[in-house]
Amino acid sequence: MKSRSRSILILGILFGYILLQFLWWEVLLVKHTGQIIDLKQKISELTVTNETTLINEIAFLHKKKTMQVMMIVGEGTVFLLLLVFGIYKIKQAQDKETALNNQQKNFFLSITHELKTPIAATKLQLQTLQKQKLSEQIQQELITNALIETERLNALIDNVLLASRLDAGEFIFNLKQQNISELTTKTLHRYYKKEINSGELQFKIDENVLVAIDETSFPSIITNLIDNAIKYSPNQKEIFVELNKNKNTAVMRVSDKGCGISNADKEKIFDKFYRAGNEETRGAKGTGLGLYIVNYIVFNHGATIKIKDNLPKGSVFEIQFNAV
Repeated sequence: MKSRSRSILILGILFGYILLQFLWWEVLLVKHTGQIIDLKQKISELTVTNETTLINEIAFLHKKKTMQVMMIVGEGTVFLLLLVFGIYKIKQAQDKETALNNQQKNFFLSITHELKTPIAATKLQLQTLQKQKLSEQIQQELITNALIETERLNALIDNVLLASRLDAGEFIFNLKQQNISELTTKTLHRYYKKEINSGELQFKIDENVLVAIDETSFPSIITNLIDNAIKYSPNQKEIFVELNKNKNTAVMRVSDKGCGISNADKEKIFDKFYRAGNEETRGAKGTGLGLYIVNYIVFNHGATIKIKDNLPKGSVFEIQFNAV
């Protein structure tokens, strides 16, 4: 922050100095132009004997003086506007870089927390298994929970790596006709057993919905949308995943009854590192990559994504694919 303030101060001083110098030289040019024209007028008065010719010569000199002054002022104004525009663009770029740096800083803080949470949970479960004599049922429960946390840790790392590959343009989307009904169901059971068993996550999947997708990246759409719904449903979680086919369109919806998304945030929610901020969401952790990845993948599938309000409370993410 201090470095930024110092840069703004230096830029302001430099701009002020250039502006004063420019105005000074512009005044001098106008003054010297006026002096030259006045000298030419005096010479004409001394050398021209015909009164009509003298009047015409003086009128011509005054017109020339006006045109030269206007030219100097006009060119000076253009230069000044270009200077102001250049400084504005520099400041705009600096503000953008500062915002990006802050977002990246928040990302690293968030990713540290996100990585530590499943690691700590898995460590605790393994230590419990190691130190205590437990019944086989409890052991299996601890092992299952540890595997769930490991899956989520793996998904988080995959997310970061995928975002990196997308940014670098290294990810190639290989679209092939797939049964996304089966793939969606498989993904839900793989990552969200706990939420399904508790009733927090429910789903209704039409059978045999065929869409041309990239099998590697498609599950990231589902996991990121559901993780987002879980994250921003601080109290009772009621998440519903729906997949159906309507003529030549396959529609996937992920709805929740969480805190919802404001209209202002809806315009920015898919930006990289952006995280919605209000009193209800401030405590929610996240990397700001999930919805950015979702939007990128959806776009490269030739699909569209919309955010709707889930009245009376919550959000609905609706994706429309071209179905076979």
